[in-house]
Formats: sequence, C-alpha cells, structure tokens
Amino acid sequence: MSQLLRYKYTDTPDGQDIFMKTVAASKYAALAGVAMSTFDVLMYSHPKGITGTVGRFAWYIGPLVGMASAFTVTANVARNVRGADDKFNYFLGGAAAGSIFSAWQRAPIIAVPAMVILGLAGIVKKTSMQEKWEFFPDVHQATKTIKSVRHDWTLVKDLEDMKGWTKGN
Repeated sequence: MSQLLRYKYTDTPDGQDIFMKTVAASKYAALAGVAMSTFDVLMYSHPKGITGTVGRFAWYIGPLVGMASAFTVTANVARNVRGADDKFNYFLGGAAAGSIFSAWQRAPIIAVPAMVILGLAGIVKKTSMQEKWEFFPDVHQATKTIKSVRHDWTLVKDLEDMKGWTKGN
C-alpha cells in the first residue's frame, strides 16, 4: 500500500507500470476534486443532507479521476502500441481527457476544443519532461532564523569584472 502512495509518475519510463502510473495520476486528481467539491459545497451549492453532499463530491471527484486515468492509460498504451516515446502519445492522452471533460460538462460543442487544448497541454508537459524544465520551480526561502541574515540569498552573485563603475575617493 505504501508503494502505491509513494510512487511518482516519472519513476519508470512511459509504457511500463501502467497501473502504478494510473494510481499516481489519479491521487492528485482526487485531491483536486476534494478541494473543488469542498469549495462548491461550502460556498456555492449548499446541499441539504449527506446524500446531496456526497453527490456533489462524486460529481467533481469522479470525472477528474476519470480524466487522469484516461490520460495515463491512453498515453502509455499508445507508447506500447506505437513503439515511439514522443509527444504524440501525450497529445492522444490529452485528447482522451478532453473527451471526458466535454461529457462531464454535458456540452458536446466543447469536445473538440477541449481535446485540442488538453492535447496541447500534454505536448507541453512531455516537452518539459524531455528538456528537464519545470512549470513551477521550487522557491527557496530564507529559513527566518537569527543567522539567516548572514547568508547570501541573491539569485546571481556579483561579478567584479561586470561592474562598470569605479570606487570614489
């Protein structure tokens, strides 16, 4: 059980451990669904009773987990079927998630735009994984202790030869 919770999507290459990758993606989708549904229940819909509250939670969590699962399974099966580890697999995964999104919203008119937008998001994610850059890099903060003023927290150190001024008298 603990291996399921500690596993990350990028621990193994694409096309391997599809079940573990699906669980890894779905747990984040479920967490986002809990946050969204809690906000909805407390601030917007105000359902009466436990049945209505559970229904609102299921209305958010179910499709989000379905979208994450569809993306993961589609991208990894496409990797195994096609034999190529490229961005098109992630586009197909995003397109599968977009189709679930349009069904969730009961709006077939947004099916193609959702598939294209989420497919392009998949391409951007695959590019970031291949080129090793992050959307939201970690922000290093000072430790806020009495000794933290002694550390140099600047992003770029001063280079003496880059300074174009001279010292005065």
